[in-house]
Amino acid sequence: MKTDHVVTTWKKNMRFHTTNPAGEFHIDAGPEDGGDGDGVRPKALMLSSLAGCSGIDVAMMIKKMKLAVDDFKIDIKAQLTEEHPRYYDKVTMEFHFYGPELSEKKLQRAVDLSIETYCGVMAMFKKFADVKVETIFHHS
Repeated sequence: MKTDHVVTTWKKNMRFHTTNPAGEFHIDAGPEDGGDGDGVRPKALMLSSLAGCSGIDVAMMIKKMKLAVDDFKIDIKAQLTEEHPRYYDKVTMEFHFYGPELSEKKLQRAVDLSIETYCGVMAMFKKFADVKVETIFHHS
Protein backbone atom coordinates (compact mmCIF):
# COMPACT_ATOMS: atom_id res chain seq x y z
CA MET A 1 0.00 0.00 0.00
CA LYS A 2 1.36 3.41 -0.99
CA THR A 3 1.74 5.99 1.75
CA ASP A 4 2.58 9.68 1.39
CA HIS A 5 4.38 11.55 4.13
CA VAL A 6 4.46 15.32 4.61
CA VAL A 7 5.85 17.34 7.49
CA THR A 8 4.43 20.79 8.17
CA THR A 9 6.22 23.15 10.58
CA TRP A 10 4.89 26.39 12.06
CA LYS A 11 7.01 29.41 11.15
CA LYS A 12 5.15 31.87 13.40
CA ASN A 13 2.03 33.93 12.85
CA MET A 14 -0.07 32.03 10.25
CA ARG A 15 2.84 30.78 8.12
CA PHE A 16 3.88 27.14 7.78
CA HIS A 17 6.62 25.36 5.84
CA THR A 18 5.61 22.00 4.40
CA THR A 19 7.44 19.21 2.68
CA ASN A 20 5.94 17.16 -0.10
CA PRO A 21 7.33 14.01 -1.72
CA ALA A 22 8.48 16.20 -4.65
CA GLY A 23 9.49 19.43 -2.94
CA GLU A 24 8.55 22.00 -0.37
CA PHE A 25 6.61 25.26 -0.09
CA HIS A 26 4.96 27.68 2.33
CA ILE A 27 1.35 27.87 3.41
CA ASP A 28 0.01 31.14 4.83
CA ALA A 29 -3.27 32.86 5.51
CA GLY A 30 -4.13 36.07 3.69
CA PRO A 31 -4.10 39.43 5.47
CA GLU A 32 -7.89 39.23 5.84
CA ASP A 33 -7.33 36.19 8.11
CA GLY A 34 -4.34 37.53 10.06
CA GLY A 35 -1.57 36.18 7.83
CA ASP A 36 0.98 37.88 5.62
CA GLY A 37 -0.08 36.18 2.38
CA ASP A 38 3.42 34.69 1.92
CA GLY A 39 2.30 31.25 0.86
CA VAL A 40 -0.43 29.24 -0.77
CA ARG A 41 -3.85 29.14 0.86
CA PRO A 42 -4.83 25.68 2.15
CA LYS A 43 -8.30 25.49 0.64
CA ALA A 44 -7.23 26.88 -2.74
CA LEU A 45 -4.38 24.35 -2.69
CA MET A 46 -7.06 21.65 -2.71
CA LEU A 47 -8.39 23.11 -5.97
CA SER A 48 -4.88 23.09 -7.44
CA SER A 49 -4.58 19.45 -6.37
CA LEU A 50 -7.84 18.64 -8.13
CA ALA A 51 -6.68 20.35 -11.34
CA GLY A 52 -3.23 18.76 -11.13
CA CYS A 53 -4.57 15.25 -10.52
CA SER A 54 -7.02 15.36 -13.40
CA GLY A 55 -4.59 17.30 -15.60
CA ILE A 56 -1.93 14.61 -15.23
CA ASP A 57 -4.49 11.94 -16.15
CA VAL A 58 -5.56 13.84 -19.27
CA ALA A 59 -1.97 14.67 -20.27
CA MET A 60 -1.06 10.98 -20.03
CA MET A 61 -4.00 10.05 -22.26
CA ILE A 62 -3.16 12.80 -24.78
CA LYS A 63 0.34 11.34 -24.99
CA LYS A 64 -0.85 7.73 -25.16
CA MET A 65 -3.44 8.48 -27.87
CA LYS A 66 -1.00 10.78 -29.71
CA LEU A 67 -3.58 13.56 -29.91
CA ALA A 68 -2.82 16.94 -31.48
CA VAL A 69 -3.28 19.46 -28.66
CA ASP A 70 -1.37 22.75 -28.66
CA ASP A 71 -2.30 23.57 -25.08
CA PHE A 72 -4.87 22.94 -22.39
CA LYS A 73 -5.80 24.49 -19.09
CA ILE A 74 -8.16 23.72 -16.26
CA ASP A 75 -10.13 26.60 -14.77
CA ILE A 76 -11.81 25.92 -11.42
CA LYS A 77 -14.25 28.12 -9.52
CA ALA A 78 -15.49 26.93 -6.15
CA GLN A 79 -17.98 28.23 -3.62
CA LEU A 80 -17.34 28.03 0.12
CA THR A 81 -20.12 27.39 2.60
CA GLU A 82 -21.07 30.26 4.90
CA GLU A 83 -21.01 28.20 8.11
CA HIS A 84 -17.93 26.80 9.83
CA PRO A 85 -16.17 24.64 9.08
CA ARG A 86 -16.18 26.34 5.68
CA TYR A 87 -15.64 23.96 2.77
CA TYR A 88 -16.26 23.90 -0.96
CA ASP A 89 -19.80 22.72 -1.61
CA LYS A 90 -20.07 23.75 -5.29
CA VAL A 91 -17.22 23.34 -7.76
CA THR A 92 -17.16 24.10 -11.48
CA MET A 93 -14.23 22.68 -13.40
CA GLU A 94 -13.64 23.74 -17.01
CA PHE A 95 -11.21 21.93 -19.31
CA HIS A 96 -10.08 24.19 -22.16
CA PHE A 97 -8.31 22.56 -25.10
CA TYR A 98 -6.54 24.58 -27.80
CA GLY A 99 -5.41 23.57 -31.27
CA PRO A 100 -6.41 23.46 -34.94
CA GLU A 101 -6.95 19.68 -35.10
CA LEU A 102 -8.62 18.76 -31.82
CA SER A 103 -10.21 15.32 -31.62
CA GLU A 104 -13.16 16.39 -29.49
CA LYS A 105 -14.53 12.88 -28.98
CA LYS A 106 -11.20 11.45 -27.79
CA LEU A 107 -10.42 14.45 -25.60
CA GLN A 108 -13.86 14.25 -24.00
CA ARG A 109 -13.24 10.54 -23.36
CA ALA A 110 -9.92 11.43 -21.66
CA VAL A 111 -11.68 13.97 -19.41
CA ASP A 112 -14.47 11.52 -18.61
CA LEU A 113 -12.03 8.74 -17.71
CA SER A 114 -10.13 11.07 -15.41
CA ILE A 115 -13.12 12.43 -13.53
CA GLU A 116 -15.06 9.16 -13.37
CA THR A 117 -12.30 6.58 -12.89
CA TYR A 118 -8.72 7.72 -12.33
CA CYS A 119 -8.51 10.99 -10.39
CA GLY A 120 -8.46 10.19 -6.68
CA VAL A 121 -8.73 13.86 -5.74
CA MET A 122 -11.97 14.06 -7.75
CA ALA A 123 -13.29 11.02 -5.87
CA MET A 124 -12.58 12.84 -2.60
CA PHE A 125 -14.22 16.09 -3.79
CA LYS A 126 -17.36 14.22 -4.85
CA LYS A 127 -17.85 13.15 -1.23
CA PHE A 128 -18.45 16.73 -0.07
CA ALA A 129 -19.15 18.92 -3.12
CA ASP A 130 -21.43 19.17 -6.12
CA VAL A 131 -18.87 19.07 -8.94
CA LYS A 132 -19.76 20.16 -12.46
CA VAL A 133 -17.31 19.55 -15.30
CA GLU A 134 -17.35 21.29 -18.68
CA THR A 135 -15.12 20.71 -21.68
CA ILE A 136 -14.49 23.61 -24.06
CA PHE A 137 -12.69 23.28 -27.37
CA HIS A 138 -10.87 26.24 -28.90
CA HIS A 139 -10.07 25.46 -32.54
CA SER A 140 -7.32 27.82 -33.61
